Amino acid sequence: MHLSVTRRDALRYALAAPILAGLPIALAPHASADGARLIDFTERLVTPEQIKSAGYSGALVYVSELRPGATFDFKPVTRDYAAGLRAAGLHVVSCYQYGKPGWPTPSDFTRGYDGGVADAQTALRLHGAAGGPDSAPIFFSVDEDIDQNTWKTVAVQWFRGINSVLGAGRTGIYGHARACGWAISDGVVGHSTTGGYRWAWQTRAWSGGAREPAAVLYQSAVNTASTPGPLIGDVHVDVDDVLATDFGQWDLPR
Repeated sequence: MHLSVTRRDALRYALAAPILAGLPIALAPHASADGARLIDFTERLVTPEQIKSAGYSGALVYVSELRPGATFDFKPVTRDYAAGLRAAGLHVVSCYQYGKPGWPTPSDFTRGYDGGVADAQTALRLHGAAGGPDSAPIFFSVDEDIDQNTWKTVAVQWFRGINSVLGAGRTGIYGHARACGWAISDGVVGHSTTGGYRWAWQTRAWSGGAREPAAVLYQSAVNTASTPGPLIGDVHVDVDDVLATDFGQWDLPR
């Protein structure tokens, strides 16, 4: 596997040179759908009441196991916590990440097709255990600055393994603008019921200011040591702008 930095280190380069011409990516930012924003967790859980009081519309929750050596309290999401979010009138969206660059458990996509099968089975089990509906997508993380060769030779095979379990219709991607575009072009992520949108959750990390126009979510604030994310109470969080009416939330019939 090639050497890389994590998205949290890479935010120092978020305003890097523009992406090469010819890629199917828009450079103009999108407006959020009705100004709605979600959070995702980087340090520890925040109560539903705190999320709502801070003005956010919901949270992305992890339907993945806790990797060895990590001490997060938000993996995997529990049924009680998800129910608390919904009882507070907040949206819930499922995402998956187990491995991470620099850990003994490397990035999930490096495990190829068979790894995708296993990860999708885990995600489906934990999503259901937390009360997630059969119609909701799950966003699978590509949490590093991959290039197109890595996508074509390794990462897309991981997604095809995921597709074999969930179907492409329920598969989503988290990654930089180019990775989201590659996933869309290769047909390994599904369609939102909002026309023109796909199950793509783009991070600003490694995107060089570019935007994938079909993304339903955009991670606009990434908590790093040098640029901390917003605080809710005493907990820093990432912030995700909602770009489509159907952004993968559990409570929307499909």
